[in-house]
Amino acid sequence: MLDTNIVNLDTGSTTISASEIEALAGRLRGSVLEPGDASYDDARSIWNAMIDRRPGLIMRCAGASDVVHAVRFAREHGLLVSVRGGGHNIAGNAVCDGGLLIDLSQMRSVRVDPSIRRAWVEPGALLADLDKETQAFALAVPTGINSTTGVAGLTLGGGFGWLTRKFGLTIDNLISADVVTANGEVLRTSLSENPDLFWAICGGGGNFGIVTAFEFQLHQVGPQVLSGLVVHPFAAARSVLKAYRKALETAPDELTCWVVMRQAPPLPFLPAEWHGKEVIVLAMCYCGDLQDGEKATAPLRSIGMPIADVVAPTPFVAWQQAFDPLLTPGARNYWKSHDFTELSDKAIDVLVDAIGRLPGPECEVFLGHVGGAAGRISTDATAFPQRSAHYVMNVHARWREIRMDRPCIDWARDLFDAARPYAAGTAYINFMPEDETDRVEAAYGANYQRLVEIKRKYDPLNVFRMNQNIRPRAQVRAA
Repeated sequence: MLDTNIVNLDTGSTTISASEIEALAGRLRGSVLEPGDASYDDARSIWNAMIDRRPGLIMRCAGASDVVHAVRFAREHGLLVSVRGGGHNIAGNAVCDGGLLIDLSQMRSVRVDPSIRRAWVEPGALLADLDKETQAFALAVPTGINSTTGVAGLTLGGGFGWLTRKFGLTIDNLISADVVTANGEVLRTSLSENPDLFWAICGGGGNFGIVTAFEFQLHQVGPQVLSGLVVHPFAAARSVLKAYRKALETAPDELTCWVVMRQAPPLPFLPAEWHGKEVIVLAMCYCGDLQDGEKATAPLRSIGMPIADVVAPTPFVAWQQAFDPLLTPGARNYWKSHDFTELSDKAIDVLVDAIGRLPGPECEVFLGHVGGAAGRISTDATAFPQRSAHYVMNVHARWREIRMDRPCIDWARDLFDAARPYAAGTAYINFMPEDETDRVEAAYGANYQRLVEIKRKYDPLNVFRMNQNIRPRAQVRAA
């Protein structure tokens, strides 16, 4: 090992001697990686291929003690820090340029106790890891819709998906968490232990420390759910969206239906003449009794004249992976997002117009259907405040070639701007790209000032700043 220059919190650099790095490596169960090491590029590569950053040093942690050593080392030297869990976040904050990357991706243990319906999850676990362990007992945590997403990042931002309307957000099912704070102290957090920190990590992102263990409440789900896709020609988009909106007015909490608008991929159940043509897809999941699900999904499945209807009993684990082939690593991605309390006719017009101008075959817009149980919790119960939103729009620009950066990003931004007058004004931080730091305060609304105070208490130097950052503002003193 050689002496290494690492970017510090003052945006300068600090020289770390080879002997210090060697001593650190000797204290870890995991490993220390430098540029040129065999696993270095793997450790710095994440889902969004637009992010190509080179940390000065990577600490691959094998357990909580490694995280403590990494944080204390960073604090001792005043280093810029980023934290990688699953590496799926759109903003790419998991990786810093020139600083210290604390890599949790090897910490993927999931332990389930079916007798008390609890799961204990390490921060490198993916949704697929959690789903497979819990579904062995026909249990589940409400999480997201892409099984390669990291549990940690999803949870810290809020977390919503197919089970949210029935069981709440992911954070609504968090019982406790172990957090390594900026001073290298390990704190257990729950409603009764360090409750202010627990409240903050329930939606406040990675601003307050590194979670090394999550404890979740589990719910009876599956092993089969009634789920699948109903695909319509895009020419019927306006009528489909209005009928969709109407059908959801009486939908039970067990039913969730999302809308996806894009060019049709070559799915085996679609006639070949539809491949590559614009379609509107109703993706639905009923997580209760299958016969009840047939009745509950009938209003949605009776809309219009669909090209295909492949809604059927499906293993929940398989449904959780259904969209994975469309979201594999290696593509360039840019997102823009709005919350909607209602899907107005004018908002529908904006969406339909944008799909008529898709810049590429992998670009899409989806509407996440939320509300239900998640909407019956007060806005100040957790840091995550958007309890009144009924839909979340994600404009997902996705492409392969650098020359397409500008047209794809411009398309996403134009749609975002056009939809703004009909949106709630809040935002889901997990969907915010790196250029949206100006939306952080609005995303938290009335909860923001409390988050600032908690940030000041637990991370006054803003060590954990590679995120949708909540800055620890200087306290105003009375004259």
